[in-house]
Amino acid sequence: MTNKFTFATSKEGFDNHLDKSIRGYGNLWNDVLSLSKYFVEDFTEVVDLGCSTGKLLKAMIKQNEKYIPQARYTGIEIEEDFFKDYEKDMEEYGQLNYFKGDVREYDFSNCSLVTSIFTLQFMKPKDREETIKKIYNGLNTGGAFIFSEKTYSCNPKIQDMMTFMYYDYKRKNFTDTEILDKEVQLRHMMKPNTKTELYKMCEEAGFETHTFWQNYNFIGLIALKK
Repeated sequence: MTNKFTFATSKEGFDNHLDKSIRGYGNLWNDVLSLSKYFVEDFTEVVDLGCSTGKLLKAMIKQNEKYIPQARYTGIEIEEDFFKDYEKDMEEYGQLNYFKGDVREYDFSNCSLVTSIFTLQFMKPKDREETIKKIYNGLNTGGAFIFSEKTYSCNPKIQDMMTFMYYDYKRKNFTDTEILDKEVQLRHMMKPNTKTELYKMCEEAGFETHTFWQNYNFIGLIALKK
């Protein structure tokens, strides 16, 4: 019997797994970290959806603590395999807290920044729309929702090209069997949108949205609450 796929238990470690799986992932991650400088404010909340190991939030704290010492950081994570180091993290980083549960149950409030790296695509489409609206309502004016997603192309020929170029890239780090097994397992978990659909959901929530990063069909978006 094949075990249920989870990023938390990937043999090479979560962060290293994404770095090997997505071309330019390190650049995306660094871009999100750099962009946080423009939005994090004292006495506000910074929230990361699907925070996994908490690496991004901990990097934000180190980067911003000298200039923005009074910001609070919350990681939302539902996968229990990530929980084991959370208590130690909170002891080391006094500004950091974790919400162990479903993002739909989290009350976004007084947020200057919300981030999400490849998380919405694992939610039901209806829940994505509602979550984006909740994020918008919980952000302060001038705040931002910075997120990344895997997308489908509107053009089937382009989709086919991007898919096989992506597989060619992944074969540098994974066997054909590993690639296929993961695709089969993710089929039941991941339901990507098109870029147009993501823009529409953000627009309907009230955001002004821009693309700041793209590699194959993976994109990074910054949605502003004006």
